[in-house]
Amino acid sequence: MRQQHQSSRFKRICVFCGSSQGKKASYHDAAIDLAKELVSRGIDLVHGGGGIGLMGLVSQAVHRGGRHVVGVIPRTLMTTPEIVGETTVGEMVPVADMHQRKAEMARQSDAFIALPGGYGTLEELLEVITWHQLGIHRKPVGLLNVDGYYDFLLAFIDQAVEEGFISPSARGIIVQAPTAQELMAKLEEYVPYYDRVASGLNWEARAVVVKDAAGAAGSSGISVSGI
Repeated sequence: MRQQHQSSRFKRICVFCGSSQGKKASYHDAAIDLAKELVSRGIDLVHGGGGIGLMGLVSQAVHRGGRHVVGVIPRTLMTTPEIVGETTVGEMVPVADMHQRKAEMARQSDAFIALPGGYGTLEELLEVITWHQLGIHRKPVGLLNVDGYYDFLLAFIDQAVEEGFISPSARGIIVQAPTAQELMAKLEEYVPYYDRVASGLNWEARAVVVKDAAGAAGSSGISVSGI
């Protein structure tokens, strides 16, 4: 591990990534490189609590480098070896469900980075992008596009801009680079997107009482809090 040699605007970064290592050695290498970059900048790690796959590689490498690691995981998954593994390190924060997991990961983090991954990684990435678009947070969102892994996703987003479903300014929410060093440099310089879709959103956990056309009262809760 490189010793810390530069300061950062971030104290903690949340990393989304696969519970598999993938088929290419470059994915493994990128996970280790990202961990080294975090350590060198004095940044702690927030992740989904698993100790296997790319998630395990990043968390273990950051921990070995002397930085704090926070894993946020639903209680029902804490005894699942296929996800937690046998090499989980750092502090574990148990939560009730997957919704609370994402909210807590976001609350604890100053920025987000997605490494290659599958359905879960993509779902987490798109949610924090959407929260940014809505003005719920102003935290940078980075995509570590290893060997062009996310090229098709970026092409889809560009198509959505062209077809009028995503504004050109909102396209700028995503910061992407092929290497950890390049991505971190871009994130350090990131200026938040401010073209709000809605105004005054705060999303603290609360109950909202509404009435339908017939006057019947109901309630709905907002599951994301403290972001």
